[in-house]
Amino acid sequence: MNETRGKKWSLPHIGPAQRDAVARARGWARLALVLVAACVAVVMAGAGSGGWLVLFIGFVLLALAGAGVWWMLAHRGGARLLGGLVAVTAPVGVVVLYALSGLWPVAVGALALWAGALGSARASLRSVRRPKGMHGRKTPPPRRPVLIMNVRSGGGKVVKHGLVERAEALGARVVVLGTDDTYTDPEAEARQAVAEGADLLGVAGGDGTQALVAAVAAEHDVPFLVIAAGTRNHFAMDLGLDRTDPTRSLDALTNGVELRVDLGDVGGRAFVNTVSFGAYAEIVQSPDYRDAKAATALDHLPDLLQGEAGPTLDVQTDDTHVHAPQALLVSNNAYARADPLGGGRRPRLDAGLLGVIGVRVEGAAQAAELALLGERAGSITSVTSRRVVVDADRERIAVAVDGEALELATPVVCTVRPSVLRVRVPRHRPGAAYAPPTVDWRRIVRLALGHTDSRTIKEAYDV
Repeated sequence: MNETRGKKWSLPHIGPAQRDAVARARGWARLALVLVAACVAVVMAGAGSGGWLVLFIGFVLLALAGAGVWWMLAHRGGARLLGGLVAVTAPVGVVVLYALSGLWPVAVGALALWAGALGSARASLRSVRRPKGMHGRKTPPPRRPVLIMNVRSGGGKVVKHGLVERAEALGARVVVLGTDDTYTDPEAEARQAVAEGADLLGVAGGDGTQALVAAVAAEHDVPFLVIAAGTRNHFAMDLGLDRTDPTRSLDALTNGVELRVDLGDVGGRAFVNTVSFGAYAEIVQSPDYRDAKAATALDHLPDLLQGEAGPTLDVQTDDTHVHAPQALLVSNNAYARADPLGGGRRPRLDAGLLGVIGVRVEGAAQAAELALLGERAGSITSVTSRRVVVDADRERIAVAVDGEALELATPVVCTVRPSVLRVRVPRHRPGAAYAPPTVDWRRIVRLALGHTDSRTIKEAYDV
């Protein structure tokens, strides 16, 4: 059906729901282009001959702010102080410049119109890109659930919310970790629980502990329960669980549904969120990191960013080769946006693909480009892959697996195990927040002109 490419929107082989989705997308796309045109018109009408220079200087100052951040992170001493000063004062300078020149109404109007254009463009793509979501399957409640709870995770959320008592009242057996300085292996506890007849494994703890127990649950094909009692709870967030009240996760014991999700694998070890290589992985190896994260990062970053410390990585995905990234993030399913810190959201956990984000910034100029263009900057590589091989100029490299500091032998191989984990979640839960798509302006133009390609039709069926 290659004839669909380039044809007008009125395609006979899509149903009413899909037609409505494409029609909404076309309407939002046209509004986005109108707002872009209005933004340009406001700038051209209000700037005047001398105003263009002021606007240009404003962009230069914003680029300097990005360069200042680079100097602050990549240097020490006076250069760091100067970089921090530039990073702070440059944006202030933009505001002062526009205020003194009388162009602030133009700038505010243009920014408002541009924000409206971005919102409309995202609404257009959202009309045909909203994912189906992970549909739950109704299953009987577990009869012999075993929950592993770390009382130290998340600043003591297990004790604060009375999770042990609540779980036991619902018929679960609870294994408590972290009551003293003795280390208890959660994976060993999970294996023992399965051997004794557990028909569900659950964890109240950090994502690293979640991954260890999830691997056991997947191996024995028993359901897994996530209780959002860690610090960041990224896995719980993308499952749509309530992170503010971890007691609500326990509702899954009596009134739950089952999801099938993927597990990542790095060198034979499971991960539920991310594996980090490069700068972040090297920093978390420091014993001072947990008590002083910012200070430790600032102390290590200059050597790491300038290549004087840390390994030189060489990364091979299914279709892409990335040489010497300073930071590399491999995620269990792709993030909606290319955030190298993994602070975003994953629209799906069952796509059967790894997300790969590599970053290499070689100087202040590229840092300025990153500040202006964000994830579209040339210093960021963002792809998906079923397999990722990370080699280096060293026999062993630092790796952070779901935030846990490790060292692994090279080459390190990351793969994805599709739909191996049965996750039991409450039937009534907040749900994962929608992650807005990155704006593809070429596609917005095609939609506005009424051209509907096969990709749009396929995505419309997901609405």
